[in-house]
Amino acid sequence: MISLTLAEVAAATGGRLDAVRDPETRVTGPVVTDSREIVPGGLFVARQGEAQDGHDFASAAVESGAVAVLAARPVGVPAVVVDDTEAAFGRLARAVVDRLPQTTVVGVTGSSGKTTTKDLLAQVLEPLGPLVAPPGSYNSEVGVPLTVLRADQDTRTLVVEMGARGPGHIAYLCGIAPPSVGIVLNVGSAHLGEFGDRDTIARAKAELVQALPPASAGGTAILNADDQVVRRMADQTDATVLMVGESVHADIRAEDVQLDDTGRASFRLIAPGGGADVSLRLVGEHQVGNALAVAAAGHALGLPVDVVAARLSAAQPRSRWRMEVTERPDGVTVVNDAYNANPESMRAALKTLAQLRRNGRTWAVLGEMLELGESSVAEHDAIGRLAVRLNVSRLVAVGDGARAIHQGAMLEGSWDGESMLVQDTDAAYALLRDELRPGDVVLVKSSRDAGLRFLGERLVETP
Repeated sequence: MISLTLAEVAAATGGRLDAVRDPETRVTGPVVTDSREIVPGGLFVARQGEAQDGHDFASAAVESGAVAVLAARPVGVPAVVVDDTEAAFGRLARAVVDRLPQTTVVGVTGSSGKTTTKDLLAQVLEPLGPLVAPPGSYNSEVGVPLTVLRADQDTRTLVVEMGARGPGHIAYLCGIAPPSVGIVLNVGSAHLGEFGDRDTIARAKAELVQALPPASAGGTAILNADDQVVRRMADQTDATVLMVGESVHADIRAEDVQLDDTGRASFRLIAPGGGADVSLRLVGEHQVGNALAVAAAGHALGLPVDVVAARLSAAQPRSRWRMEVTERPDGVTVVNDAYNANPESMRAALKTLAQLRRNGRTWAVLGEMLELGESSVAEHDAIGRLAVRLNVSRLVAVGDGARAIHQGAMLEGSWDGESMLVQDTDAAYALLRDELRPGDVVLVKSSRDAGLRFLGERLVETP
């Protein structure tokens, strides 16, 4: 973060100083929401969480070196007191962005693929100069300010992942970090229970392109030409529009897509500046679309196509539990993709599993997809049926929330022994521990709160 005095923090957040001896005391360290992460010179943001109140840790934060606390009430130590800590946190981040005119903000949204795309952007855009991108999935009203406040005067590119759980959320995040380049990857069924329908999801994702500056001011919208809903967003922005996809109508497209026996894609990248070959190190054909969006961002920011292709080919997975492939010493392959799940990402993962078939069996160990609302049973049923159609050898549905996956498989033509419903991750682990053998490939996939990512880790650690 750029150095700010406490007086400047108060001005930016609309707060008042309390128990502060010197308003010119500077914040020189990171801004954090976890008191355990404080380093000398930092600022601690006291949030009210579901289980804990950050205000209770204000004293500990100052003892660890925080110069002050951003708080909703006096806390007995130096503080900037505001009416709403979360809103003030966002205003502080915006104040920092406004002091960084040399920094280009690249915003990324979509129902799936945001974090992987963000990780690719961080690696491909590095030649442009110092870059800040969020760790993990920092894409919320808290995660975006945390990302923004890592930027300083040297930062040339700021990559911001933007999620939404309702209309207006992305517009709010764009108010914190106004993007010059906006990427919309897809519109799917994630959070359907909260949005209500896919049209509402589409309107929420379109808030990113609506926030872009016009083409004359450098605004660029990067849209998925293969997603009809996303393609129509071109009418909602005055920015330059770059279409990406495998369609011949895409401005930046992939030709001759091939998958090797490890499920990694290679293709010919075609861009306005020419063409170059790309061989991805990420698993799954669906990664091609993410790579094309990144290639478009590189093109928009002036990188030659050969540089973009080389950096895409060198890029490594950076975030945990996203198509994380581990070859066990006993010959079993574990694919842990259980950070999150929705119908689109679940289908992509199952198709990748089918492509990874070797000499052994394929196992789909699937948990519940959360936040699907009234469509939940139908969507889970469809996933079970797809597993059968893809000829997955064994399907293990974990937990009562995944019961419809098992039922769908049985109705599609599976039978006991091919599709199984187990009570929890312990039962799934016991089954797999006894049944897996060399050559088998196991996909573990669920929404984060279903907890299957930890099952994936157990399978890796204890063959």
